[in-house]
Amino acid sequence: MKKYTYTEKKDTRSGFGDGLTELGRTNKNVVALCADLTGSLKMEAFKNENPERFFQIGIAEANMIGIAAGLTIGGKIPFTGTFANFSTARVYDQIRQSIAYSDKNVKICASHSGLTLGEDGATHQTLEDIGMMKMLPGMVVINTCDYNQTKAATIAIADYIGPVYLRFGRPKVPVFMPTDQKFEIGKAIQLTEGKDVTIIATGHLVWEALQASEKLFDKGIQAEVINIHTIKPLDKDAILKSVAKTTCVVTCEEHNFLGGLGESVARILAENNPLPQEFVAVKDTFGESGTPQELLEKYGLNAISIVKAVEKVLSRK
Repeated sequence: MKKYTYTEKKDTRSGFGDGLTELGRTNKNVVALCADLTGSLKMEAFKNENPERFFQIGIAEANMIGIAAGLTIGGKIPFTGTFANFSTARVYDQIRQSIAYSDKNVKICASHSGLTLGEDGATHQTLEDIGMMKMLPGMVVINTCDYNQTKAATIAIADYIGPVYLRFGRPKVPVFMPTDQKFEIGKAIQLTEGKDVTIIATGHLVWEALQASEKLFDKGIQAEVINIHTIKPLDKDAILKSVAKTTCVVTCEEHNFLGGLGESVARILAENNPLPQEFVAVKDTFGESGTPQELLEKYGLNAISIVKAVEKVLSRK
């Protein structure tokens, strides 16, 4: 089986920051807005190089969304930046009315998603944002897995005309995706081939899925791992092609199992090819304070939990 390795760990928010900086040099219509978290969102380089195109809005997230929507009318491409919780739940009305309903070309860029912002605790963690955003008509929802993919996604969404929600995180995670891989919205990436089970993962859990596939291989189980970086639009063809061969699936996400990637996959299966599915996700609860690794372990979002889910779904075939 194909094995993935890494030589360094980097936070995905830095991928966003570096992608935004590159855009600032190549696309003069790109502007950036931040809600008093410039350092946390890694937006300093863009701000320093393009002070006339950077807007510090302060702790006024709803206002930031409204300003971003207005900037599109003049042909600008606004990238907004704050924590995922504040990018969605705090400003959902403004996103729905001013961006989604009006089909504005705003890129909502959300750091510190899921559980792995860690010690900041449940009030700052968000496990509902994918569900909230994917339900908005016309909204593209992207959840990247490492530094390279986040940088590529940040650059790619500037060329897409329409609203985008780009989700990434705080902790340093393995960098394993190619630096030169083209980011295609809505196009899944098959990382390993297998005949026994399909593992569909997104975000930080893609690496955990790869680690699980190695453990499963040692048990004589061949897992096909698919990196779903775009949750909406979802790559229906890639999913159905894989499960037609394996006849069962495990979905993995750092999100509530209600409303996330797993439910989107389940809908595709229900409509086209009903098959056994297991969910590796948070089971309808809030998070808590702790290190990212401790939280992933407690809430069952790691390679060991994926292996157990695979063994369970195989027993249902």
